[in-house]
Amino acid sequence: MRTLVVVALAPEAAHVPQGLDVVIIGLGKTHAATSVTRELARGDVAQVVNIGTAGALRPGLSGTYEPSVVINHDMNAAVIRTLGYDPQERLELGTGDSTVLATGDVFVTDPVVRDRLAVQAQLVDMEGYAVAWACREFGVPVRLLKHVSDAADESALAWDEVVDASARALATRLEQVLDAPVPAQVLRPG
Repeated sequence: MRTLVVVALAPEAAHVPQGLDVVIIGLGKTHAATSVTRELARGDVAQVVNIGTAGALRPGLSGTYEPSVVINHDMNAAVIRTLGYDPQERLELGTGDSTVLATGDVFVTDPVVRDRLAVQAQLVDMEGYAVAWACREFGVPVRLLKHVSDAADESALAWDEVVDASARALATRLEQVLDAPVPAQVLRPG
């Protein structure tokens, strides 16, 4: 059984220690879900660790976080509920540091969107929810490691200038996580 490290883009994985099984999953929920599902279907994955950059939705956030909850922020869950269905837009991961990560295909640079999301989450990315969902469906433990690269505003457009610092921090935290035993966790809707 293998530990699978998944990351949206290669620059985020630039400093991952040699010998780890790294899969570049692409940007957004669709690419992430498809890539992770393809790997999990092989049946040899013991755990998944998703590393990547994230935008800070609140002032003063910096560093690396391990979200405990991930939400699908660009789904109209209220409408789906009125139709009698549970969209399960919130997943509790069973591990982490109590951070809430909002995932969506919208690249957040608008202060109005950022402030709306900050009511329910601290960080925003584009893949975490999809990775967690796929892992839940296969019963495989997952951990999300996210490094703040920007303030979910126009600074996000300078991502390529700061990604190397994030990649270094993520690699350090990844080594710490992999030295710990695989957590026994059950993903469940929040």
